[in-house]
Amino acid sequence: MCTLARRGLKSRYCNYRDNLRVVARLILLRHAHSVANEAGILSGQLPGISLSKKGFEQAELLVERIGKSSFDSIRVSPMQRCHETIAPWLASTYSQGISDFQIDDGIIEVNYGSWSGRKLRSLSRDPLWKVIQFSPSVVKFPGGEGIKAMQARAMESIESAYASKKSGTHLFISHGDVIKAIVAKLLVMKLDNFQSLVVDPASITILDYDGKSARLLAFNDSTSSVAPLTAMQRTPRVLLGGGSRVSKGKTSEKVIHAGKARK
Repeated sequence: MCTLARRGLKSRYCNYRDNLRVVARLILLRHAHSVANEAGILSGQLPGISLSKKGFEQAELLVERIGKSSFDSIRVSPMQRCHETIAPWLASTYSQGISDFQIDDGIIEVNYGSWSGRKLRSLSRDPLWKVIQFSPSVVKFPGGEGIKAMQARAMESIESAYASKKSGTHLFISHGDVIKAIVAKLLVMKLDNFQSLVVDPASITILDYDGKSARLLAFNDSTSSVAPLTAMQRTPRVLLGGGSRVSKGKTSEKVIHAGKARK
């Protein structure tokens, strides 16, 4: 066989092998509405920030929203509001059989330094505020950390979960800016554009990740049942025409309505 033919076969084999790369499903859940959200305060890593009354209601609704979803690992930010968000589901009968539950410093809220505990309205008058909105990659908060450093440690948590089970389904309970930074990195967005993403309290974002690239399946979803989405077929590496995946089992009426709402 000539050299060119061998090279062609090798190239086709490599492409075929890449298409078979093992895919994990990442579920990113932002904590429910907090007392800091209610007061318009940037709480950061300050201790003792609980959920608001609205937030506790959202956490209870998550019990049925998450429902019978099965997770190979669950990673939770150390912050109180994240634990309170997932606590009702963990206490339910749905959560039986969890083998890997971790409190993960990698997905903790941004350390906003001296900005922590201050009113957002007041902070918006600081010259640094404009930089945060348009060039967050260069920002380091006074006495705190940089957005770029936060993104790096959050991605270490993503990679750790992927390495633990590459074909697994992994749930992360974290914070708005952290989830935005993860999504930006996985979708190869510039960090300076991550403020174009909106992640609401108690919202769920879902991606497929093969260790090199990601597919976005749901974003900032505050209404859908999660179980059918976690059970949906993994996305192939190469798509044309939008793909043809279907959920396993019957399609729920809630998911159909939620899909319409997201359009």
